[in-house]
Amino acid sequence: MIRNKLTARGLMTLNAGKYCDGAGLWLVKSDQKNGKWVLRLTVHGKRREMGLGRWPDVNLAEAREKSGEARRELREGHDPIRQRQKRRQDALRNLHLFRDIARDAFEARKAELRDGGKAGRWFSPLELHVLPKLGHVPVAEITQIDLRDCFAPIWHTKAETARKALTRTSICLDHAAALGIDVDLQAPKKARALLGKSKQTSTHIPALPWQEVPGFYQSLDEGTVTHLALRLLILTGVRSKPLRFIREEQIQDNIWIIPGDQMKGRKDATTDFRVPLSAEALNVIDKARQHARDGYLFPSVRKGVLSDATMSRLMERRGLEARPHGFRSSLRVWLAEVTDASHEVAETMLGHVVGSAVVRAYRRTDFLDQRRTLLERWASHLADNTNTPVNQVIK
Repeated sequence: MIRNKLTARGLMTLNAGKYCDGAGLWLVKSDQKNGKWVLRLTVHGKRREMGLGRWPDVNLAEAREKSGEARRELREGHDPIRQRQKRRQDALRNLHLFRDIARDAFEARKAELRDGGKAGRWFSPLELHVLPKLGHVPVAEITQIDLRDCFAPIWHTKAETARKALTRTSICLDHAAALGIDVDLQAPKKARALLGKSKQTSTHIPALPWQEVPGFYQSLDEGTVTHLALRLLILTGVRSKPLRFIREEQIQDNIWIIPGDQMKGRKDATTDFRVPLSAEALNVIDKARQHARDGYLFPSVRKGVLSDATMSRLMERRGLEARPHGFRSSLRVWLAEVTDASHEVAETMLGHVVGSAVVRAYRRTDFLDQRRTLLERWASHLADNTNTPVNQVIK
């Protein structure tokens, strides 16, 4: 087989046309100054043409080197055209930096998040603790060692934050894999093994013992927005957000229907929640209507609705460590220690999801009547002045 027919100097004088250098290498010139290199091969019994670049950007020596590499791959049983495509894909994958994948994963999940993720809670653990260290690293190169070194400084001191950040890092790697990028999906799991069990213990929101709640409840006797809001919060056991955003149209007879988008849970995956209202709760709501503004029963002094901080500060000023959210715990312990409420009913009282999806599909009840009876008993307990005196609760 004759090779190296062409010369670098001679290429400049050739007019438009096709010129063979030998061994399947051709220069196809469109005019005297421009052209392209083509390698003709037989791959798996079929004639193929493989482009090797534009001339004169790719000179004769480079074209011969590329054609030689392609022929070597062909002798080894590989398709040189597919091998080149694979190398290009691998190179592109390495250009995907983790910060770009993380933002793309966040954008893909915004529709599932509350307010489209505007609060930033999903992305902030990544933004604060992962991107500064790994944001510039190609996602395909991230290993368990990288993750261990990234999370080690906060693994024991900020355990919950570290857990969230690592979980979301795993979601980002899953997202990268879905894009076709070759990533180590086991890296987060292996990083957990390297980091070990967190030493930090979880801390619960301080709560008043259920025996002391009546004393505090009865001290909320000024009829202000804050006092009434705290009373209804204690009476119903709901979370602060739906309580603060309660609207007149949500009250239907003696039932409060909390919209699903105000309940804790994934957007569009959380249903409305019915809260049975005791006679005492209805009395508090009647008094709150006197303060209503723009449809909200608990407006703030200036604009919007009452803040959670306002209720917390009231408890702080009275020398209490307990916080408004803690009354949910007070109610739950009271249910466990004083009543015979089943686990399912007690958990439903707090708006918790109980049982698997299959169990819930068959158990189509929210135990409304049973919860109503229990909340009436809870209201009677709050009105009982034989419990811990107010002056022992409020300093």
